[in-house]
Amino acid sequence: MSELRALKTTPARIAPLASLPLFHKLAGRKAVVVGASQGALWKAELLEAAGAEVLVRRDGWTAADLDGAAVAVADIADDGEAGRFIEAAHAAGAVVNIIDRTEYCDVTFGTIVNRSPVVLGISTDGGAPMLGRSIRARIEAMLPRGLSAWAEAAKAWRPRLKQRIAGFADRRAFWERFVRRAWADADRAPGEADFHALADGVQAKGSVTLVGAGPGDPDLLTMKAVRALQAATVILYDDLVGPEALELARREATRIAVGKKGHGPSCKQSEINARIVALALAGETVVRLKGGDPMIFGRATEEIEACKAAGIPVSIVPGISAAQGAAASLGFSLTERKAARSVRFVTGHGADGKLPQDIDWAGVADPAVTTVLYMPRKTLAEFAREALERGLDPATPAAAIASATRPEQTHVTGTIVNIATLAQVLPAGAPVIVIIGRVARNAAAGGLQNLLSEAA
Repeated sequence: MSELRALKTTPARIAPLASLPLFHKLAGRKAVVVGASQGALWKAELLEAAGAEVLVRRDGWTAADLDGAAVAVADIADDGEAGRFIEAAHAAGAVVNIIDRTEYCDVTFGTIVNRSPVVLGISTDGGAPMLGRSIRARIEAMLPRGLSAWAEAAKAWRPRLKQRIAGFADRRAFWERFVRRAWADADRAPGEADFHALADGVQAKGSVTLVGAGPGDPDLLTMKAVRALQAATVILYDDLVGPEALELARREATRIAVGKKGHGPSCKQSEINARIVALALAGETVVRLKGGDPMIFGRATEEIEACKAAGIPVSIVPGISAAQGAAASLGFSLTERKAARSVRFVTGHGADGKLPQDIDWAGVADPAVTTVLYMPRKTLAEFAREALERGLDPATPAAAIASATRPEQTHVTGTIVNIATLAQVLPAGAPVIVIIGRVARNAAAGGLQNLLSEAA
């Protein structure tokens, strides 16, 4: 009693819990499920997945059914029958769950995230099951399925590790290395070589992932992109990546700006390549975060080749391109059966900052092609003039979009004849993309276009 009194006077170290989360070992043990509803059958499936020997009684039950049961589940609406079932189950030594009646339950079934042997249970104490499911969806988006293989490996390696490494501190260091490698290489299953390398304290070579951040709206990042940001120890990002995307990364990650501005001061590509390689060789998990899709005008090939030359594993997570984001934000398609049968991506400037000399003008002039012009701030007027001289119909619709998909997005619409003039009123410094072709006639009216009409 004196120990209990002492515990009660100790300040609370954890806030009150509606329920205590426990993980029940059921392999080879008996479980009883009563009822034929979808809820009852789902509980039976869960119990079976946990290894229990499940007895299902769809119509009626007897006390004898409960003999030796570890868990008893029933879908019973009648209070009297529910009471009798609970009494019989308790007499047999089983814990009870009455489906959708938490007041009668010893235990409840939470929403499960299954990366077995990594298993997460989410409970709202029966009050908001849909909220629990939404939480599960968010967690599942963050947890690579490959973590299951690493957790299985940990179970197999633990007894071997105790034989190989005697000291507690050294074993702890092993598991710290294990965790870092599991997150860095979650997309593959670990092998024997990993065990020996981790046990020997070998510093793993880092990795590089090129990630597309999309055109600006952080909600457009893919789940795989978010997982890469959560696993990164270092993130190199360009000027088109907004702060909201960086906020999705783990707090401990080092963030390095390596912006490349057209017609202005920039990090040299060779410097970016060298920094990526040096960080990965030092064992860092590097994410190179690029606006839009890294494989569209993102200089990705040079960074990939630099990594491969250094023997560094490199992977790519595609992103939503600026063209896709801009068209979607204005409510039109880049292709239409009778209006545009192909899409052409064209850069507005070359390495020298000028309009490239090798543009396929015949393709641009094709009325069945949608041309998307990237980074055209300084060269749009020249591009339009050349396109007209090379045969593009002067009536071809065009839309210029600034800060596509972001809250501050603005746009103007016109034709190839006047789009350069109209685009001059777009906010200075904002990233601009121009979409040229018959599909642009369907660009949603509004924004600066309305302002221009009112001013006229």
